Amino acid sequence: MTETRLTPLHAEHVALGATLVPFAGWSMPLRYSSDVAEHTAVRTAAGLFDLSHMGEIGVVGPGAAAFLDYALVGNLSGLRVLGARYTMVCAEDGGVLDDLIVYRLADEAFMVVANAANHDAVLAALRERADGFDVTVSDDSAGTALIAVQGPAALSVVRALDGWEVLDGDDLAALKYYACLRIGCAGRPGWLARTGYTGEDGFEFFLASDLAPELWRALMAAGESHGLVPAGLAARDSLRLEAGMPLYGHELDRTTNPQDAGLGRVVRLDKTDAQGRPLPFVGRAALESRAHSPGARRLVGLRGLGRRAARAGYPVLASAAPGAPQIGQVTSGAPSPTLGYPIAMAYVTPERSAEGTELAVDVRGRPEPVRVVPLPFYHRPR
Repeated sequence: MTETRLTPLHAEHVALGATLVPFAGWSMPLRYSSDVAEHTAVRTAAGLFDLSHMGEIGVVGPGAAAFLDYALVGNLSGLRVLGARYTMVCAEDGGVLDDLIVYRLADEAFMVVANAANHDAVLAALRERADGFDVTVSDDSAGTALIAVQGPAALSVVRALDGWEVLDGDDLAALKYYACLRIGCAGRPGWLARTGYTGEDGFEFFLASDLAPELWRALMAAGESHGLVPAGLAARDSLRLEAGMPLYGHELDRTTNPQDAGLGRVVRLDKTDAQGRPLPFVGRAALESRAHSPGARRLVGLRGLGRRAARAGYPVLASAAPGAPQIGQVTSGAPSPTLGYPIAMAYVTPERSAEGTELAVDVRGRPEPVRVVPLPFYHRPR
């Protein structure tokens, strides 16, 4: 039996009375108070998340950029230093092995952040694909903690933080979305990125694991006057659902390609070498073929027209009429705390995917009416 792993913040979660659950081999906080309270705090003030279960993989060397162009579907050689990019690692047949965020920390140094459940698969794929490139692939996960502050008050919370200094300028407000900068505490380095998984403004701290408890407590203190609360996996899931963000194992998996999920934009078929020739990358042939065919299904957003929420795995029906055929399946669904009605994401047949189409979901034997709506469900105020 595999032992459940503890994040560097486990003692903090216990002290705060968190409900802890196994998740991707880790003991993680599901909630501290209530799911809705934590969700609402992130939408209106700020939430503090322990994401130390995520995988951090270093890719360093003169061939790092060229290697990532080959190993991943995105154009990573075009990523600016201190920039970040959402991308995917796919199999030869185009199936998604994981969705990732890649940070370019220096000209020849990148950090690949993988989902906890896919850490081993991503690491193995990168190491296998590194053959022939002047690059070193290292697993930095065990020594790295990841803490996120998300919400409209996130900037104020981070500005009020004591003990940490920004090493790449001092104007945090100027840090762009999907960019990062160096930070430090008592001579110990780290990274601060303006990224997140909630649909809100926010920051993510990458730092040495042994510094995580100190930073967590400092952020709790800095956020006390700004309405910050610790938030668990339940709130993170409902927030990302409202924001229309895919979750691996639900909207994405080994049988899904990026085009099915409406994420064809991350597949850079326009990658070229110095002579303008198309760059080969793993999965290119399959993904190029799929780019010119409609596919058998499409990911859509569904707004519930009744009170009962669709959940992952529920059948999507052509209508609420008796005997209506199944034309898809829900991948994620829940009541929306922010919007006040049920929402879901689902794969349906292309001919039933147009905005405004009336469908139904079989909710425990009874059809519940739903309507196809654009993703995301929620847009944060600008």
